[in-house]
Amino acid sequence: MGSRGFGMIEMLIGASVLSISLLAISYFFQITLRASTITKTAIQGDYLLEEGVEITKVFRDMSYKNNFQKMSTTTTYYFSWDGTKWATSTTNIYIDGVFERKFTLGDVSRDLNSDIASSGTYDPNAKLVTVTVSWAGPTGTTSHSIQTYITNIFNN
Repeated sequence: MGSRGFGMIEMLIGASVLSISLLAISYFFQITLRASTITKTAIQGDYLLEEGVEITKVFRDMSYKNNFQKMSTTTTYYFSWDGTKWATSTTNIYIDGVFERKFTLGDVSRDLNSDIASSGTYDPNAKLVTVTVSWAGPTGTTSHSIQTYITNIFNN
């Protein structure tokens, strides 16, 4: 009879160890799944950021004068796609209902050596473009930004 009680205790201890192990593995997979979702969203945001820079180059290539020289440096712009071409909008457009992508322009000044400087002569053929992508996540809102200079290289 004493060995029966000992066997029952062994089974309870074994079941407890197995249950704790399964809970730990389940928790690990849950954390891994959450981390991979956050990473996936960050990668999508970065691709949208890169695409935003490329879209500004499309605007430059189409017509620098009709696009960048007519845009205000105090306005926030959003990209819109009509199915055939890119355009700008001042109305926020969410991508996949998650991502907000916008861009702003800044004037460029040049010093006496024609280098970009914080002050100097205004250069109408160059703009500082800042593209920003933001999205809400489990830890709050995340924003990534990138800046580049766009110049009127085609004199159009």
